[in-house]
Amino acid sequence: MHVEILGCSGGIGGNGMRTTSLLIDDDILIDAGTGVGDLTLERLQAIDHVFITHAHLDHIACLPLMIDSVGDMRPTPITMHATAATLEIIRKHIFNWHIWPDFSVIPSAEQPFLRFATIEPGQTVALGQRSITALPAAHTVPAVGYQVKNERSGASLAFSGDTTVCPPLWQALNRIAQLRYLIIEAAFANRERELALLSKHLCPALLLEELQHLQSRPEVLVTHAKPSQVQEIAAEIAAGGTAHRPRMLEAGTILEL
Repeated sequence: MHVEILGCSGGIGGNGMRTTSLLIDDDILIDAGTGVGDLTLERLQAIDHVFITHAHLDHIACLPLMIDSVGDMRPTPITMHATAATLEIIRKHIFNWHIWPDFSVIPSAEQPFLRFATIEPGQTVALGQRSITALPAAHTVPAVGYQVKNERSGASLAFSGDTTVCPPLWQALNRIAQLRYLIIEAAFANRERELALLSKHLCPALLLEELQHLQSRPEVLVTHAKPSQVQEIAAEIAAGGTAHRPRMLEAGTILEL
């Protein structure tokens, strides 16, 4: 089981700057940011499930375009999984016939290109030998993270999505028996700490404080840095001196579970 990082930036601007999306094997996406746009039509066609952390544009930008591009090439709908609150936001503000057609009724309600499914924190979706569990998160809109587990090996990856300080997240992470990777955000440099708190993100200092709650020792990979602050954030992460030794995640990385 492998996880390909299609995008892990907090913005765009060349040089591999693609917003958040993780491809699990060939058929599952976690978030659908601009990194999805680099996939070929054939690879897009193979995606059966999309798990959305929250409704912000950098995490869903390519979802409407992907469905439009491959809906008529597939025998079954793409299933979009999200919390009920996030589904309501996306249906109301994206698939509303004003911003984008409602593909849950195209070409017909009986055989649509898109299907909606709810998942709430603590709930798990089993997909063959893989399982996806929603994790708690705290952001400016309803949000979750996700645990991705290889049921054969028992190994897991956890992705925070966008979050600020969130005690329930660490409680959930500490219950994961074989946590191999933790992908967690640090959107702003430390000089923007107040903005990070206001917008419910993390900065390196906050992240390093939060990591003290983590009882296991996964590989910690930092995502979602603002493009203009990547080097500053990386330097502050490296200077942190924490036992977890987090490092910056890069688009194109392949993680094996």
